[in-house]
Amino acid sequence: MIQQSSRAIGLIGPGRAGVGLALALAQAGYSVCLHGRNKKSVPAPLTLTFGDGGKPPWIDDVDVVILTVRDDAITPLATSLAEARVVRERHVVLHLSGVQGQEALGPLVVSRAALGSFHPLQTIVEPELTPARLRGAWAAVEGMSRAVEAGERIAKDLGMHPFRIATKSKAIYHAGAVFASNYLVVVEAVAQRLLRHAGLSDADAWAALRPLVEGTFENLSRHEPRKALTGPVVRSDTATIVRHLQSLALDDAKLYRALGRAALELAQKQGMDEATAAKVADALATDLPPVIRTSGKTEIHGSRSPDSP
Repeated sequence: MIQQSSRAIGLIGPGRAGVGLALALAQAGYSVCLHGRNKKSVPAPLTLTFGDGGKPPWIDDVDVVILTVRDDAITPLATSLAEARVVRERHVVLHLSGVQGQEALGPLVVSRAALGSFHPLQTIVEPELTPARLRGAWAAVEGMSRAVEAGERIAKDLGMHPFRIATKSKAIYHAGAVFASNYLVVVEAVAQRLLRHAGLSDADAWAALRPLVEGTFENLSRHEPRKALTGPVVRSDTATIVRHLQSLALDDAKLYRALGRAALELAQKQGMDEATAAKVADALATDLPPVIRTSGKTEIHGSRSPDSP
């Protein structure tokens, strides 16, 4: 039996996110229980109980339960827990979904437990690296007051920066996270493929692109995106834009135009005048994006050159 305390946390779902978070919690001094449907190996010091997901054997010994399962499995698991009547009023139940809020735990409302969500704004690929990756990352917390307080406490114990988010704002927040992480990988894959079409092997294409990507990240580490933007849109190089589009297949050209329009919005916020912006939009074969300009003069940082790619 684990001594019941606020430092005892149970996780249901031994996937990458569950194992990674469990390792981080264990390193932070929590007593961690991990449960899954089937037996599998987990890294030390973790141990895994397995069997019916609706009734983990340790649930009476913990105060916080985190459902570390896929988004589409959260509500079915909450239903199983509700039907087993193992969640009590004293429990805090959280899930890790970025897009769903406390409503995903709706079946547990009758238990009167505190319900909410805890979303680390970080990628988890290799569980063993998770404790270090979470330190310094931000975490979105949402839900009932006691659940939010628990989420904030956990985030701080893991060295994270918690911030509160409204339930209705989670979808647009998570869409932003997908653009920042998942679609960034997709864009790099497109770039790699285009260099392959130019004659490089996949390995050489990525080796060639990597220093450019790292330089972009270095700029972004020092400036907000609108001040880190370089390339043909911000320098209004319409001839280059047209030649790019002529060289691309249909789907790639559509993606280029969509991203180019977004880049044009940033360029306008930097101070590009409307006549120049209209010429760039014409080259992209798109309409002008609506722009809310920031007050005051917008300056381009001297250490960055719009002549970059």
